[in-house]
Amino acid sequence: MTATQERSVAPRGGRSRRQSARRERGSGALHLVVGLLLAAGAVGIQSLDLSGDDHSMPLTYTGAKGENVDAGRFSVRVEKVSSAKTLKADGKTTATDQVFLVVEAAATVPSKPLHLGEAQLLTADGKKFVASDKVDKMDTLAYPWIQPGWWSKGRYVFEVPATALPGAQAVFTLPVSGLYSEPLPPEAQVDLGIDEAAAKQLGSAPAEVYDLDEKKK
Repeated sequence: MTATQERSVAPRGGRSRRQSARRERGSGALHLVVGLLLAAGAVGIQSLDLSGDDHSMPLTYTGAKGENVDAGRFSVRVEKVSSAKTLKADGKTTATDQVFLVVEAAATVPSKPLHLGEAQLLTADGKKFVASDKVDKMDTLAYPWIQPGWWSKGRYVFEVPATALPGAQAVFTLPVSGLYSEPLPPEAQVDLGIDEAAAKQLGSAPAEVYDLDEKKK
């Protein structure tokens, strides 16, 4: 009777050891899978981490002349594009050996009043031109406070060669602070609708004078 009991106990003990071994193998495999998933997650998080350069890259919103381009914190609309040989401001006339390209625009904001920054002109081959320093900031759209519910109108003037006109776009941004770099700042990039024919017209037959004094009235 005792021998029979010992034989009946032995198989149960063997099964228990095999089950324990299987559980240990299963646990080890589970730990391995979890470890791989955690490692993959860490790689994914690292890939989403922005570098210093990426952190300052703008969020660009695009549109065309005549459209309301919503850049989140502000909206802008290019209303007219013209060219001139000379500018008149504060009773003084300034000439250029290139072309004054005048971009007339309007801007509004959804809630918080703000100023726009100085616009840039982006050419088809990727070059950028800043607004002309021959025009005082007070005579541009960068000067007034842009208020919610109102479209403030103004202009930016660029001094560029005629070859820069085809396919040019105006880029509107917020002012840049020297002390604080805003992460992913918004910008509106607006196609000015200057094809080859329009570029030829603007470059070869600019107005004699663009009167900023008259525009203030």
